Amino acid sequence: MKRTSKVNSAVRRFVMTIIFLSLAALTLAACGGEQSGTTSGDGKLTITATTGMIADIAAVVGGDRVAVTGLMGPGIDPHLYKASQGDVKKLDGADIIFYNGLHLEGKMGEIFEKLEKGKPVVAVSKDIDESKLHGDPNAKGGATHDPHIWFNVQLWMSAVEVVRDTLKEQDAENADYYESRAADYLTELSELDGYAREQIALIPEKSRILVTAHDAFGYFGEAYGLKVLGLQGMNTMSEYGSKDVSELRDFLVDNGIKAVFIESSVSSKSIESVIEGAKKLGHEVVIGGQLFSDAMGDPGTVEGTYIGMVKHNVDTIVAALK
Repeated sequence: MKRTSKVNSAVRRFVMTIIFLSLAALTLAACGGEQSGTTSGDGKLTITATTGMIADIAAVVGGDRVAVTGLMGPGIDPHLYKASQGDVKKLDGADIIFYNGLHLEGKMGEIFEKLEKGKPVVAVSKDIDESKLHGDPNAKGGATHDPHIWFNVQLWMSAVEVVRDTLKEQDAENADYYESRAADYLTELSELDGYAREQIALIPEKSRILVTAHDAFGYFGEAYGLKVLGLQGMNTMSEYGSKDVSELRDFLVDNGIKAVFIESSVSSKSIESVIEGAKKLGHEVVIGGQLFSDAMGDPGTVEGTYIGMVKHNVDTIVAALK
């Protein structure tokens, strides 16, 4: 009996040791999952970006050293966007999170606040001089600036620099790689800025009036010499009424505007009501084309890149107003 008791005791100690080691391994694995750094299976930095424009920067500057996931695809309105459980998982699993800021992703603010305690959560707009930002007269909930900074290519170059510097800080070993890729991209963006200026200058000065569904193109108009009018405010959550429609209709008629534009991420219903109103007054207005405002085109297309999106918008506007 004593021998059996000793054997049972040894077995119990062995089992308890196995259980202890298993729990310890699970604890270490859980702790490791919370740390920032290269957590993807192939050693790349994992990045989650809110909009396609930001994801594009991260992919271009990060190259084959990063794995980038964008939350908001083609046709998605970031002003109204609510993160799904799947999105929260992508954000939680990322090493770095990039977002626009300036309240573009207003419904995601609390999520960012929680996650920034454990990892870099970076607004790409953070280094832009406030004097270069436009105010939003219809702002609510603390949103005081126009968030559509990507429509001024020079302002967007600041966003590229923020992404570059963050990658260099988080992956110092590859700092030169990120620096080189960012330098090449900034050169391309400088050329894009020049292209936009040259092309818009081809439109007769009196015809340089850009009318869209919502007021997303303020920075674009200021940078490249266009008067910009939107039926809705800077935020698509802004409501518009019959007075707004009639005032814009009268402006089109009085100024002989021949073309207005719809947006890929905003319903065309509002702008179509303006066109119909002008028609009843004997003035024909056509839709000059679809512009990309708060989202880029489909992945794999030219318009699915920031440079391609801007060129598409410029070419569409020039073709319609020239």
